[in-house]
Amino acid sequence: MKKPELLCPARDLATLKTAVHYGADAVYIGHHTFSLRQGAANCSFEELEEGVGYAHTYGKKVYVAANILAHNRDLAAAEAFFERLESIRPDAVIVSDPGLFMVAKARCPSADIHISTQTSSMNVGTFRFWQDLGASRVVCARELTLEEIGEIHAALPDLEIEAFVHGAMCVSHSGRCLLSSFMAERSANRGACAHPCRWKYVLMEEKRPGEYMPVEEDAHGTYIMNSRDLCMIGRIPDLIDAGIDSFKIEGRMKNALYVAVTARAYRMAIDDALKNPALYRSRVGEYLAEIKKCTYRPFTTGFYDGAPQESILYDSCDYQSGAVFLGTVEALENGEAVLTQKNKFSVGDEIEVMKPDGRNLSLRVASIRREDGTAAQSAPHPKERLRVAFEGSGFEETQIGDVLRSRCENAAPVI
Repeated sequence: MKKPELLCPARDLATLKTAVHYGADAVYIGHHTFSLRQGAANCSFEELEEGVGYAHTYGKKVYVAANILAHNRDLAAAEAFFERLESIRPDAVIVSDPGLFMVAKARCPSADIHISTQTSSMNVGTFRFWQDLGASRVVCARELTLEEIGEIHAALPDLEIEAFVHGAMCVSHSGRCLLSSFMAERSANRGACAHPCRWKYVLMEEKRPGEYMPVEEDAHGTYIMNSRDLCMIGRIPDLIDAGIDSFKIEGRMKNALYVAVTARAYRMAIDDALKNPALYRSRVGEYLAEIKKCTYRPFTTGFYDGAPQESILYDSCDYQSGAVFLGTVEALENGEAVLTQKNKFSVGDEIEVMKPDGRNLSLRVASIRREDGTAAQSAPHPKERLRVAFEGSGFEETQIGDVLRSRCENAAPVI
C-alpha cells in the first residue's frame, strides 16, 4: 500500500513544532489575514518563515491556508500577501476562492496550490477542472464516500487527493454556513464563525413573542445541529485503498495536547497498517483510547460509508477529555524542565510525559520554581513560566518539545 501523508493542524508556531515533533509529515497553518480560522492565534510572516524553516530542517512540509471567500477590497492586499509568502517558500497554499487562486498562481509561483474543502469538490469533473487550472491537490468535500473517492482517484491518478480523517465537523454542507453571518454578524466564510450550530435552542410561536417553549433532549435544552466528531483511525486501510494521498486532521483552534495526541496516534496507526496489518487491527482499541486523551465529542465515520444516520449529538454540546494539558517542554536546564504552564498542577502530582514513539513516561512533580527562583507548591495561574523538577526514572529521556499532561476523565481544559 502507498504511504499517505499525515497532515496536522497548527494554531501558531508552537503547535507547528509540536506537530512535527509528534510525527506529522506536513502541517497546515494560517496567517492572520485570509485564514478561515481568525480565532486561532495564527502566525506573523516572521513566525511563518521560522516555522517553514523548522519543518524543512526535519524534512516536513508546511501549507499556508488562505481559504476565505474574498471581496474586491481584498485583492490588492492578496497580491502583497502572496508575494511575501513567495519569499518564505511554503510548500503549498490552500485556497477556495477562484480570484485568490489566480493571485496565488501569479504571485507565489514556487508553492503548489491546494484546493480547500470549502469549494465542495464532489465529482470527477470538478477535480479535473481544478487540475487543469494548475492545482496539484484537491481536498474532498466531506460528503464524499470512500467509493466515490476511489472513482475520482482512478480517473485522475496524477492529482493528489486530501481528505479529513479526524476532528470536528460542521453541520453545513462542506462547512459553507451562513448561520453565523445571519445570527451573529460573523462570517464563517471569512474565518469568524460563532458556531451557532453548537448553541442551545428553544421554540417560539410567532403569535406568542417572548414565550419560549422548551424543546428538551436533556435538562439543558436541545442541540439539533450539533455534529459528532469524525474519527477514522479504525479505517486506515480503507482510506489508503480509496487512493487518498493525504490524511488531514481538523483542529487549527486546538491546543498542543490535541495536536500531539492526534498526530502520534495516527502516525502509529498508519505505520502499523503499512508494516503489519494484523498488528494494526489488534491495536485499534489502543489508538482510540489514546485519542480520547484530548478533547473530543462522541465519534462518527461521517459520510465515508454513505449518508450518516447518527451524526448529530443530541444530548450535549460539551467536549470530553481524558487528560489535561499542562505544558510543553521548552528547555531542559540543570535537571529541570522549563515550560509555560497551561493548567494547574502541584508538587506531588503524577504526570505523563508524551514521547513521540508512543510511550508515556510517568513522573512525579518534585519541585516547582517560578521565574524569579522562588519555590511554589503549585502555580494556579495559566501562562506562568515555571521550572519543574521530577522524581522517577525516565526524566533523562525527556526532550524539548515533549508535551506534559495529567490524567483526568472528562476534564474541562482551560486552554
